[in-house]
Amino acid sequence: MTTPTHFEEEEFTTKFNGQTVLRILDQIKEYWRWVVGFVLMIILVSWLDSYFTFLSKRMIDEGIVAKNIPALRSIATRYGSLIILQALGVFGFIYLTGVLGERVRYDLRKKLFAHLQELSLSYYNHTPVGWIMSRVTSDVERVAELVTWGLLDTTWGVMNIITATYFMMRINWRLGLIVFTLIPALVIIAGRFQKKIIVEFRKVRKINSKITGTYNENITGVRVVKAFGREARNMDEFGDLTGEMYRAGYRAAWLSALFLPTVQIISAIALGSIVWYGGIQASVGGMTIGGIQAFVSYIVFMIWPIQEMARVYAEMQQSVASAERIFSLLDATPEVVDKPEAISPPSIRGDIRFENVDFHYDDNENDPVLEDFNLHIRQGETIALVGPTGGGKTTIINLLGRFFEPSRGRILFGEHDYKDFTLQSIQSRLGVVLQTPHLFSGSVMENIRYGKLDASDEEIIAAAKLAGAHEFIEKFDKGYLEEVGEGGNLLSVGQKQLISLARAVLRKPEIFIMDEATSSVDTLTEALIQKGMENLMQGRTSFVIAHRLSTIKRASRILVIEAGKITEMGTHTELLKKDGHYYRLYTSQFRSELEREYRPLESVG
Repeated sequence: MTTPTHFEEEEFTTKFNGQTVLRILDQIKEYWRWVVGFVLMIILVSWLDSYFTFLSKRMIDEGIVAKNIPALRSIATRYGSLIILQALGVFGFIYLTGVLGERVRYDLRKKLFAHLQELSLSYYNHTPVGWIMSRVTSDVERVAELVTWGLLDTTWGVMNIITATYFMMRINWRLGLIVFTLIPALVIIAGRFQKKIIVEFRKVRKINSKITGTYNENITGVRVVKAFGREARNMDEFGDLTGEMYRAGYRAAWLSALFLPTVQIISAIALGSIVWYGGIQASVGGMTIGGIQAFVSYIVFMIWPIQEMARVYAEMQQSVASAERIFSLLDATPEVVDKPEAISPPSIRGDIRFENVDFHYDDNENDPVLEDFNLHIRQGETIALVGPTGGGKTTIINLLGRFFEPSRGRILFGEHDYKDFTLQSIQSRLGVVLQTPHLFSGSVMENIRYGKLDASDEEIIAAAKLAGAHEFIEKFDKGYLEEVGEGGNLLSVGQKQLISLARAVLRKPEIFIMDEATSSVDTLTEALIQKGMENLMQGRTSFVIAHRLSTIKRASRILVIEAGKITEMGTHTELLKKDGHYYRLYTSQFRSELEREYRPLESVG
């Protein structure tokens, strides 16, 4: 299999993308009742905040200055009763926003996970795990924050400005207009800052994906890192990445920080104008003391929501950058899909034919992995594939399982082109055991049951016995309930391989694929795996990629694959007589293995 091309992060334009914002808002369309509910409560709370300031003006003018105790008591009573209503409104919008945020996170992650299941194997060949993990975790978090608390703060800020302006107009419309005319200036400033901030936040998100990928590689490959003493070098490389992220984050933070003082300066000008103008009006009887106090309160009241909106606006740049990457993943299309008229046959048993098959990765037609490949496999045959690395062995298996499709030619199951069948109908009938078996966190029983989710405990135990895994599983303290650890790291390679084989046995596949499954185990474990394989292969078409003689010499046919072509084909004995590539492979690699196998017998003799 050819090495996949190096993945590059998508580059997004610095222009603000309104379509992206609409797609972000589309995430809450299903919950519009919740949004309407918390928006109405925010409007109520914001209006009450401004109204309380207006009531304070009346208490000063109509109660305290006028020394009218009954009027003061009446206004204070109204003030107190409305406080209870405001408290209920605050509780309501915080509750609704919190629940909405969790629903948006759940929906987005569910969509991403479901879409990842649909994407073809080729997508994972050129997309780093860190990039995907960053989309599903931190990027989803940012988008959820924007459409919930960001929307809440923005609505609150807008309503505070509107209600404050309304009450200022009621008190003194001239001063109210002075304040109102400053709002467009803030919008213009926000537009200028937006273009610069989003560029830096896009850089931050891009570098964050690389950092997540580096974390993943170094943690999963920690044994290799320590074995080669790469810690210091890895730290230097990681330092370069984090330093680049720091510089981009610093520039974004600097611009965001500069935005807030600019807003404060403009707001201070408005406050100074009101104090100066209101003082002159008071001296000639144009404004009351309560009116001046209310105006000062309203302008201060407007500064805080403007600052909050500036913060939300800065964070929105991060959210938009995150959303662009989320939607990039969601918009990725699988390369291998079902035809509209695809059928799901009751069985795919029968002869398999490769007819004039060409295949190349990454649209590289000048570097084909397979070229004019032809092969006829009879039902029930065991086919062993040998040959140099990169010759095309794994590609043949990937094409057989329809993880990829031929660039030219066709593959037949029976008399049907396998593209006429659904992906699920083919892949659900495969049993695959890989060179490096993958187990999931959980118990031994849960991992075997992964092959057939509705299997009973008795079926699982029977499968483990056929695979040769039952004996060592029973020796565990908890037996089949023993935890295997993340990736099966609490088990040996041989134990993981036997559990993987039991999982394939439980599936009762129609086609069995074994990809160098015995290359990393000892002779004793290999014998157990070999016995389990023989049980599983009975009556099934099987494909074995192997480097060990004991694994392939029992095959019906052995194919030597070189440069995407079959250069030799026959049984073990027939190929040895040809004195070709297989013979050289045998003498250089298998003879020492055979000598080790028979040396104990010679010493006894």
